Amino acid sequence: MKIVILDAYSANPGDLSWSPLEALGELTVYDRTRADETVVRCAGAAVVLTNKVVLGRQELISLPELKYIGVLATGYNVVDTAAAKELGITVTNVPAYSTESVAQMVFAHLLTITNHTDYYAQQNRQGRWSRNADFCYWDQPLHELAGKTFGIVGLGNIGSRVAQIALAFGMKVKAVTSKAPDRLPVGVEKTDLPTLFSTADVLSLHCPLTSETRHLINDSSLALMKPTAILINTGRGPLVNDADVAAALQANRLAAYCADVMTVEPPQADNPLLHCPNAFITPHIAWASVEARKRLLHIAIDNVRLFLEGCPQNVVWE
Repeated sequence: MKIVILDAYSANPGDLSWSPLEALGELTVYDRTRADETVVRCAGAAVVLTNKVVLGRQELISLPELKYIGVLATGYNVVDTAAAKELGITVTNVPAYSTESVAQMVFAHLLTITNHTDYYAQQNRQGRWSRNADFCYWDQPLHELAGKTFGIVGLGNIGSRVAQIALAFGMKVKAVTSKAPDRLPVGVEKTDLPTLFSTADVLSLHCPLTSETRHLINDSSLALMKPTAILINTGRGPLVNDADVAAALQANRLAAYCADVMTVEPPQADNPLLHCPNAFITPHIAWASVEARKRLLHIAIDNVRLFLEGCPQNVVWE
């Protein structure tokens, strides 16, 4: 049986092993695959794994031997799942593998803003502390998180973990969620979007991207927020309107924007957020800790094994 991985590099640039997958079939691994290479590389394969390479209806129709698609991520919008179901192709994803990693990145971003550790480390590499007249110095304001209001949009696995950490910092946590109030974690207050926008000192986005949440953060919602607020997006890039957020930063209507995701990835060089001093952008790496990627590979390979044994798990089109 032929197994193909179309874009293995981002999940495993070489520090992990695909060897358990080799035991399940004839494995071919590609670091990256262009759209015009997809069908040729998948030809004859019964099992295909993809992260960001699109497998749409046309590709699926062109691959009559394909029986299984394993998405190397939680989101599976790269696969036409309706077409897959029509053609009898099982599609699986890897849920909840990066919860701890992403939640940790949220607070790495937040503490960058409140404590300026990178700024002071750079200053001291240049000798500033050694030249200082006093035992300490600071020229950036330092803020405690305790007592501040942490707002969360979306209380899935990651949003709930972020809420727990915020509570551990002594923050007041409010959330917009479809969950009933009696199903919320202890200490989390359910609220509505306008109230969340207007009261949050920190606002973190953890909701799925839908037609309703696309550009959830725009001029109108930013106008409700405190000018001292910090906005964090480790969810989906298009949850925010890039131009509107950049304009708010430049006009001092928003204190800082921290993002691990962008509307287009890689972002265009002229994206205004890349040039705002109070925008802190990481290159979609919140999910990519060694531990999370190990879980990703383990679950993805287990998904293939269980499919071959006739008891698939994490199926997304049923």
